[in-house]
Amino acid sequence: MRRNFEIRSFNFITWNWSKDVIIEDVKREIDYQIEKCYVNTITFSFAAVQEHCYSTDIFWQGKHMPKETELVELINYAKSKDLKVILKPMLNVMDGYWRAYIRFFDEDVPCEPKWRDWFNNYNNYLLYYAEFCEKNNVDMLIIGCEMVGTDHREEEWRYLVSEIRKIYSGKLTYNCDKYQEHNVKWWDSLDYISSSGYYPLGHIGKELDRIERVVNKYNKPFFFAEAGCPSVKASGKAPNDWSVTINGEASEEEQYEFYNELLKESINKNFIKGFCFWDWPMKSPKKEEEKLIRDYSVKFKLAESVIARYFKG
Repeated sequence: MRRNFEIRSFNFITWNWSKDVIIEDVKREIDYQIEKCYVNTITFSFAAVQEHCYSTDIFWQGKHMPKETELVELINYAKSKDLKVILKPMLNVMDGYWRAYIRFFDEDVPCEPKWRDWFNNYNNYLLYYAEFCEKNNVDMLIIGCEMVGTDHREEEWRYLVSEIRKIYSGKLTYNCDKYQEHNVKWWDSLDYISSSGYYPLGHIGKELDRIERVVNKYNKPFFFAEAGCPSVKASGKAPNDWSVTINGEASEEEQYEFYNELLKESINKNFIKGFCFWDWPMKSPKKEEEKLIRDYSVKFKLAESVIARYFKG
């Protein structure tokens, strides 16, 4: 192994803050990640919601969202451990559809939902957390995640970035979806290029070569803001297929092989600055016998050891 990664992290997630977060338990999860996986960054990931893919209203306040005083306490705790902090405010769709399908007519049509209304609400959401990040010394803000249907709206995204820059002095990136790195035309406005690395076993090296060409074009550092594979047999063929976590046959070996190939292929690619792996629930099992079978979580599983080996350097 040639080097240490600049970003060594997991998406530390909750979709419902009030139900999942017990502060002292979450702090113990941070300690565990440091001790067992050699992280140097904590990525706090949570999500606002909208009703369906063609809604323009975004609900980013309420019990599902972080309680600000508690999030501040956790950020300060991570900082006290000499960790960097990334904030990742995401957006989910309440009817179960994936956020990538959020999209509207590109030309306004009377009585139809409009891009300007959606972006106005999305901007309010992100600007709130940009101000929060500046106030609390957060190192990086991820301004969106896998919203493929919005990626082509270059003007609106550039405007949001410019407005965030007025109030936040930290680093910015956008987490594009797999296979979309070349389709985002506004990387030059950001500090990092980042994407979701759910690439199939046997094809990872080829995809890294493709991503490297995009990175070289924009001359920006790159990291995987997501990457992972569930502990399910055959999931390595489609690591992003959530349905296999429901009906598939549990296999820690499959998950291990994915991480082993991804990290082995990445270690000698100097353009890859790190990973925020998917995922590490804030409400995680406390004992090995409680580990999350058929889930993306690596805690107490074989994949945890290969991540630790590469993150240790």
